[in-house]
Amino acid sequence: MIILHRLKTHFLIAVLALFSPCLFAKAIHVEVTKASDGGYVLTRAGKHYVVKGAGADGADLEALKAHGANSVRTWSIDGGAYSAFELLDKAHELGMTVSLGIDFARERHGFDYDDSSAVAAQLKRVKAEVMKYKDHPALLTWFIGNELNFDFTNPKVYDAVNQTAEMIKSLDPHHPITTTMAGFDKKAMDAITQRAKSLDFISFQLYADVVNLPKYIKSYGYTGPYMITEWGAVGHWEVYKTKWGAPVETTSSEKASNYAKSYLKAIQPHGKQVIGNYVFLWGQKQERTSTWYGMFLDSGERTEAVDVMQYIWTGRWPENRTPRVSPIGLDGKVAFDNVYLFMGDKYEATLNAVDPDKDPLTFKWEIRKESTATQVGGDKEEVPEIVDGLIKDTSAQKIEFEAPKTPGAYRLYAYVYDGNGNAAHANIPFFVK
Repeated sequence: MIILHRLKTHFLIAVLALFSPCLFAKAIHVEVTKASDGGYVLTRAGKHYVVKGAGADGADLEALKAHGANSVRTWSIDGGAYSAFELLDKAHELGMTVSLGIDFARERHGFDYDDSSAVAAQLKRVKAEVMKYKDHPALLTWFIGNELNFDFTNPKVYDAVNQTAEMIKSLDPHHPITTTMAGFDKKAMDAITQRAKSLDFISFQLYADVVNLPKYIKSYGYTGPYMITEWGAVGHWEVYKTKWGAPVETTSSEKASNYAKSYLKAIQPHGKQVIGNYVFLWGQKQERTSTWYGMFLDSGERTEAVDVMQYIWTGRWPENRTPRVSPIGLDGKVAFDNVYLFMGDKYEATLNAVDPDKDPLTFKWEIRKESTATQVGGDKEEVPEIVDGLIKDTSAQKIEFEAPKTPGAYRLYAYVYDGNGNAAHANIPFFVK
């Protein structure tokens, strides 16, 4: 009977291992250490580990790896295309790592950090999550919450962060812990440095303003390690807005230039304190528009930001490059001219595009109602509807269209494809009288 029991046990272990190859693997030790130059480095298994990462809840990890990245971060334990175990297993299979985001309630969503029972319940939930994933060999770091400083008023949120960090350290001595901050926020920095001393480093998330982060950190006097865990496009709150309040989006080519500028000014020269970074977003999402923040179109094509990130990660450009575009011209005007059209009248729009590899280009145009979303902090938004039947030839490079017959705010989109999985995009807001 003992032999039979042992055979059954070994069989069960073998079956479980098939479902999660890393189920019985040991954690790989990761820590933040002092460098010989007085700065800080992240080490993994005793070796300096340079994070070349992207935010990727459900992205194509094979493609991310092929472009030179070695790590991904999430915003929650489960919520993307993969479960946490699936993501960790896939990353480990590819030789990549994962910084796991821990769901943590935000004040602006109605959570009360004066409610001790609610805080205790959250801590209990987090403990169960940490116990599930702490020994996975692909795990790199823990992120407690995301942008908890966004509109916060109660500094006790960072007491809860510290309590959670202490709990994690008691269970998992192998993985550093951080929390992410929206922008550079002096009030939040004061709260974090005074109340959350069990964190191993601080993480910042900035867009156009990321180039000023080194100045902010020096002025504040923070000398510890940090990561930049969201950066990339210019934020929709950082751009010119039309007279009717529509933010003017940069083209995919302008976005790519901003990725390069951000890296060269905020990340590359400041390695003494910067122990890693995660670019935003290896994927696609709707936030004011469907093209604002993602590095891919919703149909899956790569944009020029991918080219730039591959060069940053590997020092090599892709063999086939993405098309480049200029801003759309509409009725002889650009977005900064505050374009007003009259309902039912006919207008022309043009787009200049070139392909570095001289691939033949195809075009697609569409008109959508302007987003009325007022969400902040990356909360889910609905995609505005397409207004059909207005554009004479949606596949032409230069188009003629009829203005909508209903007054209001709209946006004209243009997409350029090279037939090799690459694309460029531009759009222009307009208002119909």
